[in-house]
Amino acid sequence: MPYTDKQICIPPELPELLKQFTKAAIRTQPPDLLQWASDYFSAVSRGDIPPVRERSERVPLSNWAELTPELLKVLHQRVSGRLIIHVDELAHMWKVLNLPTDLFESVMNVGHFSEEIEWLKFLALACSSLGVTIAKTLKIICEVLSSDYDSGPPRIPFSTFQFLYTYIAEIDGEISASHVSRMLNYIEQEVIGPDGLIKVNDFTQNPRVRLE
Repeated sequence: MPYTDKQICIPPELPELLKQFTKAAIRTQPPDLLQWASDYFSAVSRGDIPPVRERSERVPLSNWAELTPELLKVLHQRVSGRLIIHVDELAHMWKVLNLPTDLFESVMNVGHFSEEIEWLKFLALACSSLGVTIAKTLKIICEVLSSDYDSGPPRIPFSTFQFLYTYIAEIDGEISASHVSRMLNYIEQEVIGPDGLIKVNDFTQNPRVRLE
């Protein structure tokens, strides 16, 4: 194709269109992303309602996967505290635990991961396939990450909770950044003790903490 210096005009509506498409894909989590994308844009071009699954209709990925918090804890232990893990190594660990490939690929697609994977983000999305709601997802994450699970209630550093809640809310796409900020500020100022740890009950039993 010959080189041309002709300026390419980007339609002004394209960024918003792609933003809505991305949010719809994250909400729906289709097993076949390419086919779903074709159906989505075909519906948009006809002026029809696109095939987007609403929050109440979401089907957790665990419906077709034998994934449990216990297996995720084993996986976390095998990652051995690393923040970044290569996709091939993680895929091998996943396979050794006999977890289904389609679930792994779904998490990879939703998180837009490439070769170098941020482990905590991957773990958060894997937990969301079991938790459905954000509060339940964070509860599972606390259980997986907690190092003193057997000697007390699951707890993790507030800084880790802050990172994961912000990320999950961003992926969810339906919770405003201002709401997330308000909740985190309240938890940090009114709930967290001198040890800097947050317990499951701190965000599941406190009526003033509404994560969604």
